[in-house]
Amino acid sequence: MNHELNINTVDVDGAVREAAETAEQALSGDTRADFLKKAGLAGGAVVGGGAVLRALAPGSALAWNGNGGAHGRPSRVFGRGDIGILNYALTLEYLEAAFYNEASAHGAITDPQTKVFLETVTQDENAHVAFLKEALGSAAVSEPSFNFQGIPENQAKFQQTAFVLENTGVHAYLGQVTNIRNPAYLTAAGSIALVEARHASVIGLIIDDSTAGIVPNGPFDTPYTASEVLKDVTETGFITGGLPSERQHHHH
Repeated sequence: MNHELNINTVDVDGAVREAAETAEQALSGDTRADFLKKAGLAGGAVVGGGAVLRALAPGSALAWNGNGGAHGRPSRVFGRGDIGILNYALTLEYLEAAFYNEASAHGAITDPQTKVFLETVTQDENAHVAFLKEALGSAAVSEPSFNFQGIPENQAKFQQTAFVLENTGVHAYLGQVTNIRNPAYLTAAGSIALVEARHASVIGLIIDDSTAGIVPNGPFDTPYTASEVLKDVTETGFITGGLPSERQHHHH
């Protein structure tokens, strides 16, 4: 993979398209073309920076895990267009990396196969975080604070939670595949998603020696919207603070 992926170019096309789709859902009486004309975007006119979203998407103050964007995109608090999707992915990778780092530090995992799993995922999730942070540069969201409630120190609970986290990652990436516009970012997200799927099947087989462990959704996986994933993650209680908010993104 190209480890020099960089998102310093503003994803104007993705931002405008996302805002138009949001508007289409919210304003049933307007056609997309009419809406773009009203917003001054007909004929390729471009509004700079975050102004484009504040002008086009009056609903952008939605809670970060609320109704989310059009087509299951993350809320705009993560950023616009592809940047928002990769920041959403980075937030999930922060969670996984922190969870596995804690498990590695405490050394409570003694089952040989689970130890190999833990060594692998700790390395991979930290690499995913580093890669996405480097790609996003100054646009990257900061790491939230976590409390894993002692789960990484309990082998059985660790196994079950890792299974849920890795499968959630698979559903989350699949849910954004059709939303990513830039082919380079799509390749990066796809390659991470495939590794999450390998992790999920390994821990699945370790804890449930059956087909349900390897492919819990059967031959075809299910895409989840960002709001579905973030609701599930929020309900774990693992994230204690530091998620992006409207306030933090007003300067964009």
